[in-house]
Amino acid sequence: MLPYWFSATTMKSVGSAALKMVEEVRRQFNTIPGLMEGLAKPDYATCVKISTDASIKEMIPPGALVMLTPLIVGTFFGVETLSGVLAGSLVSGVQIAISASNTGGAWDNAKKYIEAGASEHARTLGPKGSDPHKAAMIGDTIGDPLKDTSGPSLNILIKLMAVESLVFAPFFATHGGLLFKIF
Repeated sequence: MLPYWFSATTMKSVGSAALKMVEEVRRQFNTIPGLMEGLAKPDYATCVKISTDASIKEMIPPGALVMLTPLIVGTFFGVETLSGVLAGSLVSGVQIAISASNTGGAWDNAKKYIEAGASEHARTLGPKGSDPHKAAMIGDTIGDPLKDTSGPSLNILIKLMAVESLVFAPFFATHGGLLFKIF
């Protein structure tokens, strides 16, 4: 279940950061005279700052999840339980990572396929602005974070949890399983 939770938090983080960026872009269009007509330059520095701040702040919960899970499980439940968590995370994490990357890429390419109109089938779907194109744009909006954020970051989840568990393995072997020792 851990990779699903991790993937959900990364997707939520991307959405939250994107909303902050949309608010700033709207603010600039409303407050900078001539921006809508292309006569003025936007404030790029503010947008970069929002992206940087959001990317760091929004990745704290998923990062804490990855870092704290092996420590808590190993300390309180022992090496056997930690081994199960790692094995489960590996199996489900690889499946989700492959699925997220492929699904995101397919949704992204569906939009490009419709926009290109290079085949007879693509032309029957309609031009930009048609219902299939609008649906493909929604798929692209969801697909980009899947293929660019959730899929690749699950590799980090799997590796980091395994390495952290190996580093703390001597401690878990001697002092782990506190709940079983107490009760």
